[in-house]
Amino acid sequence: MTATLGGSVELLERALGYTRARLGRVHDDLLDRPTPCEGWTLGDLLAHMEDALDAFTEAAGGEVVVRGGSRAAGRIAAIQDKACALLGAWGRPAPGDVVIATSAGGLDLMSTLLVATAALEVTVHGWDVGRATGECVAIPAELARELLPVAERVVGPADRGVRFAAPRPAAADAADDVRLLAHLGRT
Repeated sequence: MTATLGGSVELLERALGYTRARLGRVHDDLLDRPTPCEGWTLGDLLAHMEDALDAFTEAAGGEVVVRGGSRAAGRIAAIQDKACALLGAWGRPAPGDVVIATSAGGLDLMSTLLVATAALEVTVHGWDVGRATGECVAIPAELARELLPVAERVVGPADRGVRFAAPRPAAADAADDVRLLAHLGRT
């Protein structure tokens, strides 16, 4: 995992580049297609991506307030604008850590881990978009290699069945993208 905020921002930039290419294939008549996430359509996924980009951008100010989400239809132009805003927000001086405020209290996260988590979210959902549009493009090897320890750190047993499916089997010598996706419940 990256040790510096600059390293995490560079990882995020590569994640956004990978996902931007996947989003280029989306058009309105595909929004009802299923994604690798059970019960989710491409439209649902795009709305979730917008919400996540907003939250990760808000975090650059030092705090995220978790709210109930509206499920407005996702729009590619809005996602692209929000992705640029996210990268710009974290390219400026940022807090040393971020407080995520929930009804149960606050969770304090280091900025480096938060931005690396954003890179993970952006990359994996880019892969999901690609699968939903019929594009089977692997996550670049170096990007997957750097995201695997992030996924192993931030996705644990409590996330299974809630945010992620159960992990899938993957051989120890499988490519990093295969192991990353398997850890996140994807094949």
